[in-house]
Amino acid sequence: MIDFQNVSKSYGSQELLREVSFRVNPSERVGIVGPNGAGKSTIFGLITTEIDADRGNISLPDDARIGYLRQHLPPDSAHVPLVCFTSDALREVENITKRVHEIEAGLSTAGPDSSKMLIELGHLQTALEHLGAYNMKNKAEAALSGLGFKADDFEKAMSAFSGGWQMRAALARVLIAEPDILLLDEPSNYLDIPAVEWLCRFLKNFNGTLLLISHDRFLLKALTNITIEVNSGQVTRYPGNYDYYAVERENRRRRLEAARRNQDRKREQLERGIERFRAKNTKAAQAHSWQKRLDKMDEIELPDSLHYTGSIRIPPPPHCGAELIRLEQAGLSYDNQRWILRNVELSINRGEKIGVVGYNGTGKTTLLRLLAGQHKPSEGRCVLGHKVVIGYQAQDFGEILPPGKSVFDIVRAAAPEASTAQEARTILGSFGFSGDDSEKPCAVLSGGEKIRLCFARIFINPPNLLILDEPTTHLDIAACEALQAALSAYEGTVILVSHDIEFVRGAASTILSMTPPGISRFCGNYDYFREKTRAENSAALPEAKEDDLKDLKKQRRQERAKRRQEMQQDKKAAERAVANCETAIEKLESEKLSLLKTLEKNAPGLDYAAINRRMTEIHQEIEAQTVEWEAAAVRQEAIQKEYDAIHED
Repeated sequence: MIDFQNVSKSYGSQELLREVSFRVNPSERVGIVGPNGAGKSTIFGLITTEIDADRGNISLPDDARIGYLRQHLPPDSAHVPLVCFTSDALREVENITKRVHEIEAGLSTAGPDSSKMLIELGHLQTALEHLGAYNMKNKAEAALSGLGFKADDFEKAMSAFSGGWQMRAALARVLIAEPDILLLDEPSNYLDIPAVEWLCRFLKNFNGTLLLISHDRFLLKALTNITIEVNSGQVTRYPGNYDYYAVERENRRRRLEAARRNQDRKREQLERGIERFRAKNTKAAQAHSWQKRLDKMDEIELPDSLHYTGSIRIPPPPHCGAELIRLEQAGLSYDNQRWILRNVELSINRGEKIGVVGYNGTGKTTLLRLLAGQHKPSEGRCVLGHKVVIGYQAQDFGEILPPGKSVFDIVRAAAPEASTAQEARTILGSFGFSGDDSEKPCAVLSGGEKIRLCFARIFINPPNLLILDEPTTHLDIAACEALQAALSAYEGTVILVSHDIEFVRGAASTILSMTPPGISRFCGNYDYFREKTRAENSAALPEAKEDDLKDLKKQRRQERAKRRQEMQQDKKAAERAVANCETAIEKLESEKLSLLKTLEKNAPGLDYAAINRRMTEIHQEIEAQTVEWEAAAVRQEAIQKEYDAIHED
């Protein structure tokens, strides 16, 4: 059990935690959420004793083994082979193994003491077996494979891998240690979708206590049964996963706002009464009593907004042809020996929302660069359609921003010559930069602000083909949801790569699966893609030969037709829901009109009170039906768009 009692922690004038108390029980699976800088990672530091609390007590079992995914590797690990680094997961194993070697070396000269040494050796070997030390290499190789490493990577030195792949190795090392308490801080940051899915499966079988800091809604929903929110120096515990938390937090916010409004009204009443009666001798005692009540009234504090709360408004796309871009036997190689892409046949049609998925290294970013015109094909052709305007967001956009330029400068420089400064400010406002925020220098922008600036820069010259490479990186959960909603409503064409499964699930209605053999198209959303593959590794069509292209096109037409047929039921259900709401509203409006006519007659004996009560009920019912109709209409539109996007060849 982890127990925080009245814990406070500050850095200078910034108070991260203020007398917080909470408990994590054995085997609970806890998601920790909150804005950047709120103190989530500080809680992990306090648990591991790497950080000392200013005040309060933190207790956990003395014998608890803690596994903590740190953001930096040990300094002496650079030349260690990957599999050795990963399998060296337990400090106890290292210490016990060292003692085993000492005993084995001393047995030859031990003489009469050899029996004692043999007994100790037996105990140590039993301890190693209990810790799973004899199986650590196999466990390490399995975890590394699940996280995307190949077998021929295992003996390479850690220094041969990029920082992202080194963090995967560190994650594998923490996982196979099977600690009692597992602390994971943004574990999916460096993972592709297949690795995220493997991690989710692995953690579902973890038997210890899990504390997970993550902006990945897929992991939070699938793995946690408790949510702890860290915000404004306080910690609030919710008994459910992220979905439960999101609903309950909104309900709690509404309750607090209502209580705050009620308190403000009472405060104003007391202040007016005190002001009126203070100067009157006969009422002075009453005024004094009210003043005491006012002084004792505790301020109801509203939590700061957890995340970016604005909406993202994407301008409508300019008109273009039916086919936006086509790759014909396209390939790309930097040295004409190692081909990153080859024999790619791909057509992108107007209105499609495409998510590109696959392991790192299969060419997802290269494909986007090819489509965006950043690379020219080494072979084959990339054909752009009629009046196509491309908006491209690269992964490293935030890293190449000139630090001395302001937000406004970046967007103004990207604007067409005929545009005005006000148009630039309007676009910036659409992406959350209003007032003084538009004058912020790029050097002080957060990761999320840099992403929003990228979108503002793109949409100052509205595209009809939007190509996005990891657009959710550095975005908090609410900003991801806002972007997802904006892309769903966007009438243009979208091609995106993202490791965020929930984002791909909500924003894409077609999936391109990239594997070493080639690219496979799935005419449905991410759930449809997973249903069709039903395998740990992404399935892919065989690489097409020249004489197989007709068969591939025929198969694609059949797959699209089948998907359209499958969607018919959902489409009809959505249409019925809208129609039912409209019918209910019409009946209520008709009843309201009838009651109004009755009131106009002013007949004797008319029960005005009953009619007014019914009129109030009708207004409430119409409002409720209207809300339901709006939700049904949004769903119908989304289904219709997905249905229309599945074009027949």
